[in-house]
Amino acid sequence: MEKSIHYFENPGEENTDKVIELVKERKDELGIEYIVIASATGNSAVKLGEKISDAHIVNVTHHAGFRGGDGLEITPENGKKLEDLGIPTYTSSHALSGVGRGISNKFKGVTPVEVVAETLRMFSQGIKVCVEISIMAADGGLLPTDSEIIAIGGTGTGVDTAVVLKAAHQGNFFDLRIHEIIAMPRP
Repeated sequence: MEKSIHYFENPGEENTDKVIELVKERKDELGIEYIVIASATGNSAVKLGEKISDAHIVNVTHHAGFRGGDGLEITPENGKKLEDLGIPTYTSSHALSGVGRGISNKFKGVTPVEVVAETLRMFSQGIKVCVEISIMAADGGLLPTDSEIIAIGGTGTGVDTAVVLKAAHQGNFFDLRIHEIIAMPRP
C-alpha cells in the first residue's frame, strides 16, 4: 500500500482547515465511524462538526484548572454549538501527565508516563496529543478500542496533526497502535 502524509511547514492554528479536509477524505476512504479531537475552547471541534456530520465525534478538552483556577476553557457558546451538533465534550485528567506531573512538580523528578509523552513529542506535540486524547476518550467510554478511529490534535491552538489509530485504555496502553499519519507539522 502506498499512502502520502501531508506535512505542514509550521505547527499551529493556520493548519486547522486543511487537517479537517484531509480527515474527511481519509475517513470516507476507510469508512471510519469515530473521530476524537482535542479542542480546549471548542473552536476546532465546532469547525470539524460543521464539516463532518456522518461520524461519531468526541471533543476532549483540558482538565479543569489546566490554566489555573478551577474553570474550563471551553466557551459557553462553543459548548452550546457542540451540544447542538451532537458532539460530547469529555473533560478529565490528562492520560500522559495527570498525577505524574503533580509528583514531578513537587519532587523535581520525572515519571515513566512523562517519558512516554516526551518520546511521542519526538514526532510532534500533535502526535502526543492524539495518543493522549484517544486514551482519555476510550477510558470515558466514548470510543471503541476494537476498531480504527481518527484522532486529531495540535500544538497550542487549532489542530495540525491527524492519525488513524486503534485506541486503548490506560490499563492496556501498549495495545494502542498508530496505523497511519494523515498530517503533521515537520518537527
